[in-house]
Amino acid sequence: MEKKNTWETYSEEQLQEVNVFADEYRNFLDEGKTERECVDVIVNMAEKAGYRELQEVMKEGKSLKKGDKVYAVCMNKSVVLFRIGSRPMVEGMNILGAHIDSPRLDVKQNPLYEEGGFAYLDTHYYGGVKKYQWVALPLSLHGVIVKKDGTTVELNIGENEDDPVFFISDLLIHLASEQMEKKASKVIEGEALDLIIGNRPIILDKKEKGEGKDSESEKDQAKEAVKKGILDILKKEYDVEEEDFISAELEIVPAGKAREAGFDRSMILAYGQDDRVCAFTSLKAMLEVEDTERTACCVLVDKEEVGSVGATGMQSRFFENMVAEVMNLAGEYSELNVRRALAASCMLSSDVSSAFDPAFASSFDKKNVAYLGGGMVFNKFTGSRGKSGSNDANAEYLAHIRDIFEKENINFQTAELGRVDLGGGGTIAYILALYGMNVIDSGVAVLNMHAPFEATSKADVFEAKRGYVAFLKGADL
Repeated sequence: MEKKNTWETYSEEQLQEVNVFADEYRNFLDEGKTERECVDVIVNMAEKAGYRELQEVMKEGKSLKKGDKVYAVCMNKSVVLFRIGSRPMVEGMNILGAHIDSPRLDVKQNPLYEEGGFAYLDTHYYGGVKKYQWVALPLSLHGVIVKKDGTTVELNIGENEDDPVFFISDLLIHLASEQMEKKASKVIEGEALDLIIGNRPIILDKKEKGEGKDSESEKDQAKEAVKKGILDILKKEYDVEEEDFISAELEIVPAGKAREAGFDRSMILAYGQDDRVCAFTSLKAMLEVEDTERTACCVLVDKEEVGSVGATGMQSRFFENMVAEVMNLAGEYSELNVRRALAASCMLSSDVSSAFDPAFASSFDKKNVAYLGGGMVFNKFTGSRGKSGSNDANAEYLAHIRDIFEKENINFQTAELGRVDLGGGGTIAYILALYGMNVIDSGVAVLNMHAPFEATSKADVFEAKRGYVAFLKGADL
């Protein structure tokens, strides 16, 4: 089965829409390089579109009715949006779900040290990464430092042109003969991924040194002088002490903006497109859709890259609790009704799929792989090898989705994640499927997945948004 490349299906007017949408998407990527930053951007977009915070509605004692729009946030890292439909929620919702966390390096709780004249931050990588890809790159530092008194200091260093950047060193090729013989997984090991943040020792004037002090005291002053210099900067610019790292969440990500790629500007090259490409397109569909019969929902969560665990991951009760709260305000709440609503719902678990890479063609089944420019992607199942850990959507649901998309002329393709015995991966689909609802994986094909810079097709990004709108309006099985 062969389909046209999505670019070939667009009119001149649609081509202009694709580029406008891609520009907005690139801005989203630039503003949201961490899950906290994403939530800030999402909330701002939602409120601009008329959404109200669920907690405020609850405090006011108001009820929810058809057309009302609310959102809720969990620990500044996950968010869920609801638009109330004309039919009772107990008859089911149409749900879009994606994750907003991406592979990166996290700063440890006792991170700052000096070695060989350099000041470093000790790190721990997050999610599945090829560690050798993270060396010798300009990196930026994002996150929060929360002091004992509750004051929050926000950091975003390395993104503006006049900001300093940071980096992880690599061994020069002239001395790398032994390194080059190692397996790729061992060329750079996790404990070697420490961030260089300074090289200049602090200079103390005579008053600070103290007149007449002996040479031993001067030696003590000179110990870890580069580290002391960094601490001096942190104190002066951010009022932060070394101990404050204990209660910090700092993430190291590639520095720089999302860029158009190719002479034809057909692609986007950027950090974090897994899975912010699906988060953005799901959000935009949610904000765009007008009145629907079934309540529309968009849930954007944290921690998918490490198993969807924790209070902000999909395995937490945050989503279920918010469904219960919304049903309560809509006058439908009972424990049984919540269960019925979830079981009767339809969901697109929006996550990226591996794009075919001709340079590594043997890793894919060419008949069952996503192609850049092929349109939105459906994965009937994910998992690994014998479908281990997979949600496997039933044929009836897939037929229903086909019918919706073909009526709306949405260009789509189907795919598997690589060759059968080679590997695989998972999404949040299986977690929502536990409620008994219909769920299928869908999203956008990505080249260089989990690398510091990933590539997508502008056409696929645009088509995903169109597909999500069609789903929110038409799914009802």
